[in-house]
This record gives sequence, structure tokens and C-alpha cells, in this order.
Amino acid sequence: MGMSAEDERAASPRDEEWPEAEKAEKLARGAALKWASGVFYCPEKLEGLGQYRSRETQRNSSIQSRLKSTVQSYLEGVSAGLEQLRSAAQEVQSVCQDLGAARWALLDSADRFQGLQQMRALMAEHVQLASVVQVLPQLFSVHEVFSHTLQLLRGQHLLEAHAELMMMEHLRDDILSQLHLRGLSSAQATVLSYFGGLQELNESLAKQLWDIVGSSLRLVREDPVLFVTAVRIIEREEKIDDTLLLEATFLPPGRPKGWRQKFYHVLRETITGAHFHATRMDAEGPGLARHLVALQKDIVSELRVVKDLMVQCVPAHYNILSVCTATYHQALTSHLQDILREDLDKQGLFLLLEWALRVYHSPEMMGHPDLLPEVDVSALGPLMSPELVDQTERKYVVKVKASVLEWMQRTLEVEFKEWFREEEPETDHQGFFQSALPIIVMQMLNENIQVASLITDSLQQKVYNMALEELEAFLGRLREALVQCGKEHQKDRTIPKYYVSYLLAMLNNNLALSSSVSSLHPDTAHREVPTSLRAALDRTQKKACQLLLEELLLDLQPLCLQLPSRKWLSGSQLVSSMCEVIDKYAKDFSRVRKPVFMLLLTESELLVASQYLRALMQKKMVCKSEEERGQLCNRLLQDATQLRELFCGLGLDRSQQSLEAVFALRELICLKDPALLSLEVLGFITKYPDASDEHISTLLDLRGDVSKEVRHMVLEMMAQHPQVLPEGYRPIFSTILVPAPELPFCLRKGKCA
Repeated sequence: MGMSAEDERAASPRDEEWPEAEKAEKLARGAALKWASGVFYCPEKLEGLGQYRSRETQRNSSIQSRLKSTVQSYLEGVSAGLEQLRSAAQEVQSVCQDLGAARWALLDSADRFQGLQQMRALMAEHVQLASVVQVLPQLFSVHEVFSHTLQLLRGQHLLEAHAELMMMEHLRDDILSQLHLRGLSSAQATVLSYFGGLQELNESLAKQLWDIVGSSLRLVREDPVLFVTAVRIIEREEKIDDTLLLEATFLPPGRPKGWRQKFYHVLRETITGAHFHATRMDAEGPGLARHLVALQKDIVSELRVVKDLMVQCVPAHYNILSVCTATYHQALTSHLQDILREDLDKQGLFLLLEWALRVYHSPEMMGHPDLLPEVDVSALGPLMSPELVDQTERKYVVKVKASVLEWMQRTLEVEFKEWFREEEPETDHQGFFQSALPIIVMQMLNENIQVASLITDSLQQKVYNMALEELEAFLGRLREALVQCGKEHQKDRTIPKYYVSYLLAMLNNNLALSSSVSSLHPDTAHREVPTSLRAALDRTQKKACQLLLEELLLDLQPLCLQLPSRKWLSGSQLVSSMCEVIDKYAKDFSRVRKPVFMLLLTESELLVASQYLRALMQKKMVCKSEEERGQLCNRLLQDATQLRELFCGLGLDRSQQSLEAVFALRELICLKDPALLSLEVLGFITKYPDASDEHISTLLDLRGDVSKEVRHMVLEMMAQHPQVLPEGYRPIFSTILVPAPELPFCLRKGKCA
């Protein structure tokens, strides 16, 4: 159905006022139409239209009744609220009227309050005067109490004196507190002046207390009551300090006293002063040893007193045993540092290290059964820091090094003085020459290493390294002494008389040192001799062998100068004489132990061979005929055979002999056809690659029948076949110098063009 114009006009303002209602109505109509079209789409369902109509009618009636009930209750609530608002407005108006009346009443009474203010001031003054009246008797008796307290202190009635002192302090502090609260700071000076005697009493009491604490170790054994009294007074003062600090409103002068901390300070100073502030002591070993023994004894004794007696005289929270233990520990740490600033000798440094690292923690001191388990210094750190220990160990090693150097130098001087005696060196049970030098040196080094092992492994290692360095330096000085002695002997071979024997003894000594040096190492599993020390021992051995061989050479040279000669060719006893000299020296060499004996024998054989070959190459003789070459070959064979048999008899195998070079040289001389010399020389230089062109040329000259063409061919062959010295080859020709050839063109003997 359409709507009339009036309805539209009537609806228009409502729609403008309630747009949500129109929207809701349209949605409801749309939903109803959708529902109806869905339900009545089929003709057979139109029969239930009446049922649907009646059901919806009932439903609409129920909704309308609920809406009416809700609107009715809402309207009733609005009515009650309006009524309450009207009542509240009336009450507010009544209160405003009452407040206005009260305001006017207060304004009328303002003048009367001025009188009450004066009354309040009078009341406060009355209270103050009443308080003063109450303390007047005490104030008047202050000086009398001061005198009495002073008498009590002089009679050592400390508890009673302290009680009166606390009473006076309380009275003074109460007055000062009242003045502070009322802002009367100017009056405080008067009060402090009046109670000025308190300062003197405090100082007198404190002096007695600290004297008692300073004698605490003695008092707890003789008269513990006095010490306990002092501790009780200190604890009273600590409680007063704590109370005042907690209130934190007013802190009287002289507070907090901190007497407990002062107790600890005095106790520490007493301990430190009694043992560690002594006058300068003897830095030498015996004086330091006595000082350390006294410290050990006193500290153990005093800690026993603290543990057994003093602990019972003080509260548990004092931890008095720990405090004393830490004090001794710290004082000892500083004291040892002070001692180390002195120039201690090696014995003093050793004593200090041993005492700090061994004795201090041992059952003889801080680990004493009477102190355990309460005394524990493990948590206090080391008595000497690792850096200080290392520094002290290095100082000790320097001192030991100086001592070792002095002893070794003295030993060396004594050793070489014995060389000039009119008797041979001493021998061992096997007949080998020896002296006391290796025993003295090794014993000295070993003792120092063993002593160092009593302290720490690091000190032992430092001393071991120093010992090896000093032994190496000693061997260097020993070689210098050998050289100097050799020079003196060259000037006069009769001095020393037993020069060779003492050289042999020195070789045996060197062997003894070499075999003993490994035993110095602290660790038996790593007893390796350092390379530098092994080289020093080898150099010493070589030097002694060299001097012996020089001595042998001096005796052989007069005989070698007679080689070669016509007399020698004709069958002289020259080589027999050489054999006698060699045999004499070999008998001397037998007084040295086998490794060095074989070395001397080998070097002697090389010396003899090289001297023999050198004599042949001095161009003293040239074979003039084949007959002379034959004589030379026979003589070479006899000499080389005789010498070889001599050395074989002495124990030197043929394969180790250098005399084979004489046999090889003989083959060059005996070769009948000079044209075959190239092949023979090639074989010779292959066997002896250190033979040079000059050596071969000199040997060819000795033959006396080599033409220039053959010489040129031989030398050219050598140039085409350069030789390289094989590894392990013992040179023989490289040590032989060939005389320079004469200049071919000379004008006269004086000048050469």
C-alpha cells in the first residue's frame, strides 16, 4: 500500500531523526519476504499458511509485551533518579549556607588566636626549663664525675670508669641533640667547652685499652681478665656507634669512634713491630739463618697462644686467629722483600728461598700439628710471588756462578802447577794417567745442582744450565792454558819434564768429563749433552792431541830431513830410528784410554805418512838411472812395509792406515814404461783425489825419465778427469805443500827479469 502525503511528512522527520530504525525495518521486511518466498514456493505448503500466521502472531505479541515491560522499568528508574537529584540539590544548598556561617564565625574569632600563640611559646619555654631543671643535678656534678672517672682509670677499674664516661657522654650528646633540633647551634660550643674533660678521659681510656691490646699475647696467658675487659669496652663503643649511625639524625662529636678497627690496627702493629721492624741485621748466611729460625719459633708459639687462649677471650665474629695469621703472612711477605733488597750472598739467598718455599708450609711452621686445621695459609697466596721467586733464583744463580768460576779458576791454576813437578801424574788402577781435576769440577757442579733441587725444580734447572755454561767456559780456558803451556814448552822442551804424560792425563780427564756430564741432568730420562758442550769437549780433546802430535813431529823432523838421500837409498837405519820414536810415543799413548789411544795412533800414522811423502816431494833428489829407480822402489817398499807392520803391531788395522799412499806412489816410480804413466796416474788420483797437478808433477820429477810430452799428456789427462773428494775421505796430499818451481830465465843470481 502507498502512504498518504501526511504520513510521508510525518515520517520524514522521524527518518531524519532515527535513520537506524528505517534501515532496520527495511532489513526486517527483506528478510521476511525472503523467508516467505522460500517457504511458500511450493503450492502444497500453502495449506500451512494459517498455522504460520497464528504462530507469528503469538510471537509478535510476546515481543511487544517484553518491550512494554522494559520501557516501563526504564521510565520508573528515570523518575527515581530525578527525585534523587532534586534532594541532592537541596542538601548542597543547605551545606553552602552552613559553610558561609562558619566562615563568618572564624573571621570574628581571628583576633582571639593571637593570645593562643603567646601561650604556645610560653608552654615551649616551660618544657625546656623543666628539662633543664631535671638535669641540673647531673650538670653540677659533671666535674666531680670527671675526677672520679680519672681515678678509676688510674686504678685500672676500666669497666666502672667506662660506665661513668658513657653516662657523661650520653648527657652531653642529649643536650647537643636538643640544641641541634631547635637550631641553636651557637650554644653547642658552650656545651662542648663545659664537657671538655670528656676528651681527656677518652684519650686516657683509649691509651690504656691500646696498651692492653698491645700486650694481649702476654695477658691472655697471665691475666686474661684485663684483656677481656678491654674487649667488652670496645664492643660497647661499637654498639653505640652502630646505633647513632642507624638513627642518622645527629652525630655527636668524636663519633663514630671505630675502636674495633683500632683494635685490629694496634694488634697488627704490635705483631709487626715485635718481629719485623728490627734494626739492620746481618745479611750473611749465619746471621740470616738465626733470624729466620727465631721468626719460625716465635710465630708458631704466638699462633698457638692465639688459637688456644685468645680465641676464647673475644667474640667469634672477630675471627682473631684468621686476622693474626693473615697479619703474620703479610708482614713476612714485606719483611722478606726488605731482606732481598740487601746484597745477600748465595747462602743467604738459598736460606731465604728454602724458608719461604719449604719451611714456611712445613709441619715445622704453619703446617704444625698444633695449628691445624684452624690455621690455613693456602688461601693467603704465596709468601713470595712467582716473579719474586724467579728474580731471587736468578740472583742465587749469579752468586753460585761467581763461586763456581772462582773455584774452577783455582782448580785450573792448581792443575797446571802440578805439570811442573818433578814427577809423573797419578794413575788409576788400570795404569792410565789422570788428575783430580774432573772429580773436583764434576763434584762442585753436581753439589750445586743437588742443593738447588732442595728448593724448586725451576732453580735446579737454572743451576743446571749455568753449570753447563760454566763447564763449557772452563773448557775454553783449559784449551787456552794448554796452548800457553805448549808455547812455553816449545821454548824449552825440558820444561815441563813430563809434558807428554800430563797431556795424556788431560785427555783422560776430558774423557772423564765427557762421560760424567750427562749425569748432571736432574731428569734421568733426558740426559743429553748439549751440542755446544759436546763441541767444546771435542775441541779440548783435539787441542791436546794436536800438542802431542806436534811433540811427535818435533822428534821425527830431524829424521825426515834426511829423506831422500843417496845414503838413505844405500840402506841406512833412518826408518828404524823413526820406528823407535814412534814406538816410544805409542807406549806413552797406551797410558790413555782406548778411544783416544786409537785416535792418537791413527793421527800419528797419518802424520808419519804425510811427513814421509812431504820429504819425498821436496825435490832433493832425482833418479839418474833405472838402477837408482829400482833402489828407490826397494827402499820405499821396505820403509812402507816396516812402518805398516809397526802400526799393525800397535793395533791399527791396515784399512785405517794412510801408508798405503806410499805403496801407491811406489807403483808410479817402479813403472818401467813412461808411456803408461797416464793410466797409472789416473788410478792414483782416483784413489787419492786430493793429489794435485803439482804433486803428480813432483813425483814425475822424482823418476827422472819423464819427457815433456809425457808430462803434458799426464797433466792433460788429469784436467780431463777432475776428482771430487768422496764423503768420509781422509785427506793426505792436501796437507803437503810442494816447493815452487825455479824461474827458468835468470840473468844472474841476484836479479830475475
